Amino acid sequence: MKILITGSLGLIGSTISNFYLDKNIDVLGVDNDQRKIFFGEKASNKQNLEFLNTRKNYSHFNVDIRDKSQIENIFFNNKDIEMIVHCAAQPSHDWARENKMVDFEINAIATLNLLEISKNILNDPIFIYMSTNKVYGDNPNHLELVKSDTRYDLKSNDKFFNGIDTSMSIDQNLHSFFGISKLTSDLIVQEYGKTYNMKTISLRGGCLTGGSHNGAKAHGFLSYLINSIKNDDEYTIEGYEGLQVRDNIHSEDVANLVEEIRKNPVCGEVYNIGGGRNNSVSVIEAIKKCETILNKNALFNISKKNRLGDHKWYITDNSELIQAFPNWSITKDLDYIFDDIIKNSQQ
Repeated sequence: MKILITGSLGLIGSTISNFYLDKNIDVLGVDNDQRKIFFGEKASNKQNLEFLNTRKNYSHFNVDIRDKSQIENIFFNNKDIEMIVHCAAQPSHDWARENKMVDFEINAIATLNLLEISKNILNDPIFIYMSTNKVYGDNPNHLELVKSDTRYDLKSNDKFFNGIDTSMSIDQNLHSFFGISKLTSDLIVQEYGKTYNMKTISLRGGCLTGGSHNGAKAHGFLSYLINSIKNDDEYTIEGYEGLQVRDNIHSEDVANLVEEIRKNPVCGEVYNIGGGRNNSVSVIEAIKKCETILNKNALFNISKKNRLGDHKWYITDNSELIQAFPNWSITKDLDYIFDDIIKNSQQ
């Protein structure tokens, strides 16, 4: 059995790679460390490559996922691939706005190529796509949010109080160009499942994080925030007075879900995945929590400018996912996530 993982050097890709390598399963990793191009040399994931290259059963391909011919060669030479986990992406709103053509090529066209190549070369593969909650655009911002001293939230009788499920509309709102490119690929993945009966699934993730997350200013808020506070760097809160709320899921919980999907594949399905209400935190709350754990005062400022298409509030409802995969659950709580990031954060 072989598993191919795109974006194998990133947080989710490397966690899933190590998950299967621990089971002595062959892993093919495709990643050209484009992250350092997006966010600078400090955002490079070369340390993950160095570690993965020490692992038995890992084969790395320094290939751009936009290079269709090289991707085809990998598949032709490995026709026994049973599952593709597509994690590679351009992940930033801000970068996409300035580089929208490249963003679309990476996030949408490359995904279409991967699906077509998988369908034509492999024998009934499983295709898992790491989508994003940004496919909903800024629709969550139109909910009846209540402002408190530390966060935005919903009233307890609101339909989405326990989190947003896939019933939320993806239409008639501001997405950002990143959200649009990811939505395009999300729908393409679903379409291949429905049209060709391929075993495809789109997972619309919230904040995916963990100790090995190499957060950057434009992507990976919790990791970047904790690193900033730990290293006495000033952190800029991007709008909403720091009251914006995110739920956080540990990368190991994502890897556990991937295994459940491998054992029980579906065709053309889509689910939200995140930490849920219990793992939710506002930026201000996260800063206060870090200050308590680290016993130090954080340096931060609050920008009055909101990020385009950014969510004021987003909490995931995992109930549809748990109904489909009842053996899966969140195992890492918010305290564990903070401790793990702090323990492994960069100096």
